[in-house]
Amino acid sequence: MHPQAFIDYLAHYHGDRDYFECHEILEEYWKEVDNRNKQSLWVGLIQVAVSNYHHRRGNFHGAKKTLQKAALILSSYPNEVKQLGIDHQQLLNDIHKIQKEIDKALPYKSYYFPINDISLLDEVKKTCDSKGFRWGQKSNLENAEIVHRHMKRDRSNVIAEREKALQRQR
Repeated sequence: MHPQAFIDYLAHYHGDRDYFECHEILEEYWKEVDNRNKQSLWVGLIQVAVSNYHHRRGNFHGAKKTLQKAALILSSYPNEVKQLGIDHQQLLNDIHKIQKEIDKALPYKSYYFPINDISLLDEVKKTCDSKGFRWGQKSNLENAEIVHRHMKRDRSNVIAEREKALQRQR
């Protein structure tokens, strides 16, 4: 059984390619199950999505830095990654290849996780269907709502939470 957050992450990752949403989904889950562990497997997966977000926007420095962190973390979890249904060695090989492309400032290309668990793949495809996504579609580079999502989103709740935290500290 896979965590629903992971399935939703993969559905967005391979469906609408909303990497910002991938980050949001998995960050919430990470805070529930492994909060404050910045070396968590979940953080490594979050960083893969964040790197894609930066790379797609042409932020090669941010993409490289984030993908390096992801690779370091994910290399520490071979068994856990395999248990999630992902080919660990292929994932690391792919990350290394993408790092080289980023170093050369090559344009972003949609990436596909090496899912080797058929039941996970079926679950993710069904979730894509239920969300109205087409599994495996390439990123729509013309969709500013997704490509530049951090600039388009409503941050009022984040600002309010930060203000509450500051008030509690005082």
